[in-house]
Amino acid sequence: MLNAILMSLNDPRWGNQGGNGNKGGNQGPPDLEDLWRDFNRRLSGMFGGKSGDGGGGNRPPVSSRQFGGGIGVILGLIIIVWLASGLYIVDASQRGVVLRFGKLQETTDPGLQWRLPYPIESHELVNLTGVRTVEVGYRGAERNKVLNEALMLTDDENIINIQFAVQYILNDPVAYLFQNRLPEETVVHAAETAMREIVGKSKMDFVLYEGREQIAVDAQQIMQQILDRYQTGIQISKLTLQNAQPPEQVQAAFDDAVKAGQDLERQKNEGQAYANDVIPKARGTASRLMEESNGYKQRIIATAEGDASRFKQVLAEYLKAPEVTRQRMYIDTMQQIMTNTSKVMIDAKGGNNLLYLPLDKVMQQAGAEPSTGARASEAIPLPPLVNTDPSITDARSRDALRARERGER
Repeated sequence: MLNAILMSLNDPRWGNQGGNGNKGGNQGPPDLEDLWRDFNRRLSGMFGGKSGDGGGGNRPPVSSRQFGGGIGVILGLIIIVWLASGLYIVDASQRGVVLRFGKLQETTDPGLQWRLPYPIESHELVNLTGVRTVEVGYRGAERNKVLNEALMLTDDENIINIQFAVQYILNDPVAYLFQNRLPEETVVHAAETAMREIVGKSKMDFVLYEGREQIAVDAQQIMQQILDRYQTGIQISKLTLQNAQPPEQVQAAFDDAVKAGQDLERQKNEGQAYANDVIPKARGTASRLMEESNGYKQRIIATAEGDASRFKQVLAEYLKAPEVTRQRMYIDTMQQIMTNTSKVMIDAKGGNNLLYLPLDKVMQQAGAEPSTGARASEAIPLPPLVNTDPSITDARSRDALRARERGER
């Protein structure tokens, strides 16, 4: 073919811009259309076709040398294209796995890579950073339940409906390609197995309420152990519980039981709140009464001790002067009695006359006076006495003075 092209270049029409056999003297580059048309005619003649010039004259036959040269060029182009098909690009998030006749040859890093073309070698690109998700117990939405995956039996022989999602990435492209036939189904089966093991060892209330986070963590660990044991090249990144509830057939009864439990807890809380309010008050009252009783006890003991001490002192004085002490005790007793009365009726001895002393008025007037030095003669104006006996008058005056002194005290 190269010879045919060279022959076309050596054609006497080279530089003839006019075409159509014009042999003019204008020299220049050949007409590209004529060159292409001539090339097509020679190529057709090489494979036994007819000339395409539409009425042309006879062309010289193509030699075997020219035919071999054309075939070589075509084969060369085919080989170049075939070798170029071995180029491939690996992204930063991917790893390339090269297979030679279906057998693992090598793994390649990100960048432009080359392998032997097909069918000698082939390659697989594995994304290691992409997060893949599988759903267990439902598909797409929670209402699209898959009961054979979602229904599980608890340790207390109750059935619950669990729906959860598992997110995973790849950490070993070779193990992922050669150790798994169906990777997604493998993850689903491992997740279902791990969750059934955890739920089968737990109580129903623990699974539905307080233990959901702990169950997710434990199930993820068991899943990872299963996948690592089978060398799947899969790394579990997160397990999320979407829903956990009793089966629909017993949902109403379960709601009633839950409501009853909530009412019980509410009543317990109310009782505890009442106890927290009453018990401190009762303890405070008891403590106050104890303190008051202790104070009363100390006061009575101190009073008794004081009375005993005073009695001993009075006894000592009485032993020294019995008559004076007896008279003094009588006067003090009468003073104490009359201090608590506002009026006193005195029965005059022998005269059967009653004398009313307005001691309340006298005491009020005495309380208003600033001076107490001459209260014996000025602060007690006695009414006129009916009895003129001087002894009786003196006795009444002395009693009035004593009552005045007691009132001031």
